[in-house]
Amino acid sequence: MTYRRRQRRRRRSHRGLLALASVLLLSAGIAVITLVGYVLAIAATAPDLSELKPIDKGRTSVVYAADGSRLGFVQSDVIRTPIPWSQMPKHLRDATVAIEDSRFWHHRGVDYGAIVRAGIRNLQSGRTVQGGSTITQQLVRALYIKDPQRNFARKIREAKLASELEKRRSKRWILTTYLNTVPYGTVQGRTALGVEAAAETFFSKHARDLTLPEAALLAGLPQAPSYYNPFRNPRAALERRNEVLERMAKLGYISRPEAEAAKTEPLGLRRGTTYTVRREPYFFDYVQERLIERYGINVFRRGGLRVYTTIDPTLQEAARRAIQGQLGLPGDPAAAVVSIDPATGYIRAMAASSNYRDTTFNLAAQGRRQPGSAFKTFVLAAAVERGVDPDRTVYVSKPLNLQVPGYGPWQVKTYDNTYGGAMTLTRATLRSDNTVYAQLILDLGPKAVCEEARKLGIRTKLDCYPAEGLGGLRIGVSPLEMANAYATLASGGIRNEPEAILKVVFPNGKVDELGKPQRKRVMSAGAAYVVTRILRQNVLSGTGTRANIGCPAAGKTGTTDNYNDAWFVGYTPKLATAVWVGYPNALVEMRNVHGITVAGGTFPAAIWHDYMQIARKGDCSDFPVPPSMPSLSPFLSSRSVTGARGSYRSYTPPSVVPRAAPQSGGATGRYDPRFYETPPQPPPR
Repeated sequence: MTYRRRQRRRRRSHRGLLALASVLLLSAGIAVITLVGYVLAIAATAPDLSELKPIDKGRTSVVYAADGSRLGFVQSDVIRTPIPWSQMPKHLRDATVAIEDSRFWHHRGVDYGAIVRAGIRNLQSGRTVQGGSTITQQLVRALYIKDPQRNFARKIREAKLASELEKRRSKRWILTTYLNTVPYGTVQGRTALGVEAAAETFFSKHARDLTLPEAALLAGLPQAPSYYNPFRNPRAALERRNEVLERMAKLGYISRPEAEAAKTEPLGLRRGTTYTVRREPYFFDYVQERLIERYGINVFRRGGLRVYTTIDPTLQEAARRAIQGQLGLPGDPAAAVVSIDPATGYIRAMAASSNYRDTTFNLAAQGRRQPGSAFKTFVLAAAVERGVDPDRTVYVSKPLNLQVPGYGPWQVKTYDNTYGGAMTLTRATLRSDNTVYAQLILDLGPKAVCEEARKLGIRTKLDCYPAEGLGGLRIGVSPLEMANAYATLASGGIRNEPEAILKVVFPNGKVDELGKPQRKRVMSAGAAYVVTRILRQNVLSGTGTRANIGCPAAGKTGTTDNYNDAWFVGYTPKLATAVWVGYPNALVEMRNVHGITVAGGTFPAAIWHDYMQIARKGDCSDFPVPPSMPSLSPFLSSRSVTGARGSYRSYTPPSVVPRAAPQSGGATGRYDPRFYETPPQPPPR
């Protein structure tokens, strides 16, 4: 009886267990069906891959010189330079696959076994220690999912998109894109995206030149870029590198001896400067400003631009050597050089003696200082354009104490406090006589001079005061402005807009051609030639003789009151160059530099000479004679002495008379003594 009861109990127990097992199996089945339904429902909410536009990861913008050499990369919080498959060494690709997705070449976008293994390890440890995402899933997350959330739904959508991507793209494309997109860490505020940026950042070399240990180190970074950053945590980085090498050996990518030998290598870090160091930083900043002005800050920051500029590295170096050769001692004043091609307006040189590490202020483009007598060229141009004959218009050089209607008192003296009496405008230019030019300014009208300067290329705001014609500007001008204004004369009266950028290539391949010269005739070729002829005499026998390069050249010196600024601005038929010398941070009088007082005809003219001997590149062509010359005549006014008693026609300009020895009593030869001060002053040489 007892036995039968036991048997009944066993049968009831077995039936209960079977029922429980059935319930559990049914529940599990329902759970699986529910889970599958949930997964399918979530997957259905994921958009089709063809409907998604990949997130543009951009690339670091790069700036090139005129010869195609790289000037540097535009500064950015993210640095990235995509490279093709052929420039990625095999051990770098293998190391990445070994540590990130060992079944990459076999799965179809999702590795379900890896997901299960990762889930078990994470459950065992109580925290996330391993991810199950494939390289394809990681790429999908980076390219197609904005602000990814760490949840199950995101993983499902990610897996669906990864499967689609594998159908549309080859494994090679996926791995190449991944290696060009994944972040490898942040150093000095710049995050390196892609292997090329990472190789330059951590080893200062191209990705194609990475050794096996270096490739293994980089391959281990993406899982935790901050923790494994070798500059911050070298021990963790070394352990991670060796883990990658061990994994490569286990999977057969390298032999065991290769792995062991690589493990003994030091990290070999070398902080890269490719993305931070820039050649010609002052010009580089100038280009960046132009880019932002033209395209806006958003396009500029987005990056991916290839910018081709007008600067000539050989001229940059020649300019610096010329400055150093004349002003290379401690405590010497600073100098800036700007060169412009008169035919195009292209900026060929923009150099300064200042050190970019000490100051980022661009003396050549941003520095605005008083131009002194270099501004008289615009007065001369205004006179010639109004039909004034510089060779037959005469003023008396003398101290002036004027009361100018509408402007008030104006006292004018010459640079060296010597006065040459009656002289032509040509001679006054060669002597750089302030008093003659002051009278000419008043006769022409200060506004006429002001308009002429603007027309030739001066962009700084002018007040149109009488003193501006002598270089007394309220704000000042930059060497860039002066070079461009003189380039207008060199080009025969055609003004160009200064241009630093030839073209910009955008990430989508679009090309914006900016190098087409923006030219405008503002002066007749004949009038420009007359001014050039006089400025050429100034280089041969006037204040600018130290600038004589033995080839046709024209130019004008400039020296301000108290010797705070000194200039020489000149040109050949092929190049216009402005040289400024002074102390940039204060109005320091340059009365004893290398034992001399600095005027435009000293160091500036010498720098111009040394530089242009190289910059002209062997060219010694002459200024072309225009087909027609302007009709010029002596200028008659209450201030000029043109047309004085007797026939002025008997006067012969100094530029064509034979040299005559001075005699007591005044003039000799063909000079008319009425146009010069009384004896004992001899006639001009």
